[in-house]
Amino acid sequence: MKGLSGKRCFVTGAASGIGRATALAAASRGADLYLTDIDAEGLERAAAEIGRAGKVSYAKAIDIRDHQAVVALAEEIHAANGSMDVVMNVAGVSTWGTIDKLQHSDWQQMIDVNLIGPISVLECFVPAMIEAGRGGHVVNVSSAAGLFGLPWHAAYSASKFGLRGVSEVLRFDLRRHGIGVSLVCPGGVRTPLVETVNIVGVDPESPRIRKLKARFEKRAVSPERVAEKIIEGIERNRYMVFSSRDIQVGYWVQRKFAPPYELAMRKMNDVLTHAAERG
Repeated sequence: MKGLSGKRCFVTGAASGIGRATALAAASRGADLYLTDIDAEGLERAAAEIGRAGKVSYAKAIDIRDHQAVVALAEEIHAANGSMDVVMNVAGVSTWGTIDKLQHSDWQQMIDVNLIGPISVLECFVPAMIEAGRGGHVVNVSSAAGLFGLPWHAAYSASKFGLRGVSEVLRFDLRRHGIGVSLVCPGGVRTPLVETVNIVGVDPESPRIRKLKARFEKRAVSPERVAEKIIEGIERNRYMVFSSRDIQVGYWVQRKFAPPYELAMRKMNDVLTHAAERG
C-alpha cells in the first residue's frame, strides 16, 4: 500500500494514546476510519476530534476480550461497508510484577486483552480482506517487552511475545494475498498507560517509583511519533516498526543473522501451501 487515501482502516484502542494518534494520522492522509475502544466516552470524544481531521464512518465501544462482541462488530461493519483495507490492533493494558507477587488474574488479564483480543480481531476481519482480494495491511502493536526479557514484565511479556509470534507467522501466511504485516515494538511512550500501569506489590506513589516513572517519561517518545512510524511502516510494507533508536539497535544485535531465517520461512511456507493445494 503506497498510501491510505480512501482506504478503510479499523483501529482498536482509538480513544487515547497510540490508537487515537494513529487514527488521527490516518485521517489526515484521507483514510476512512472505523474505531473501537472499551472507553465509550473517550471514544466519542476521540471520534469527534478525528472526524474534524478526516472521515470517521464508524465508532462503537466494545471490550475486545468479548469474542462475541468482536464477531458482532465485524459483521455489522462488513454488512454496511464491506471489508477493511487496514486492520490495526492497538488496544492494550499493562501489569508488572515479580512471579511471587503476580496473581493468576493478572496473567489472565494480560493474555485476554493483549493477545486474545487482537486474535479475535484478526479472526473476524482478516478473512474478509483475503476474500476481497485487494491486498491490505495488518498492524499489531507489541512492545519492547515483546523482544527483550525486561525485569518484572513476565505477564506483560507473555502477551506481547505471543502477539509477536502471531505476527511472525502471518507475515509469511498473508504475503501471497498481498496483505502486509507490521509488528510495532515501541519503547517508552508518553501515554495514559504510564500512569495507569499496575505494579503488583508496589506503592505507585512511593518516591522511588515516582522517580522511576519520571525518568521513563523523560526518555519516552510521544504517541504522535509512534503513529507516524506506524503509517510509514504501512506505506513501506515494513515488518518491524520501532519508535526509538535504542530498541532498534537492541533488536539488530539479536537478529543480525535474519536474512537466512526469513528465506527459510518463506520457502517452508511455499512448500506447505503448495502441498495443501495439491491435496
